Amino acid sequence: MDIIELYKHDGEGYNPFLIGSKWQVAQLNYSIDEALESKIRLDVHHFTDEVFLLIAGEATLIAAKIIDRKIVFDIKLMMPGIIYNIPKGTLHNIVLTNGTKVLIIEDANTHLPLPEGDYEFYYFSDVQKAEFMQQVKDVLNK
Repeated sequence: MDIIELYKHDGEGYNPFLIGSKWQVAQLNYSIDEALESKIRLDVHHFTDEVFLLIAGEATLIAAKIIDRKIVFDIKLMMPGIIYNIPKGTLHNIVLTNGTKVLIIEDANTHLPLPEGDYEFYYFSDVQKAEFMQQVKDVLNK
């Protein structure tokens, strides 16, 4: 008798695999879209938090706030076994290197468009993207 359910995601990119009525568990694996050079925006979830757990590889989690029309970043190189929470209303993104796998727990309706869902995108200007890339590289090179 199999009572315990097993889930595994070996492909590239984002895969929500356990979706309940209120929350979902997903796995984000490296794809070219998750590389630093591919990042053109930040996400924001207006009503719910989002939780990240590094499974394997190297990931950099980025949170940001806009203060006086300037983006201020909080950039962390993720450590395995540490739970990272992005509070609701916080701009964020994640950068993965080849072979990286990250577990994500979030609201089940997060990825529906507003007003049913809970997300929007904030696109970088060219200057903001350059600042973002440099600050992430600085953290990675420490």
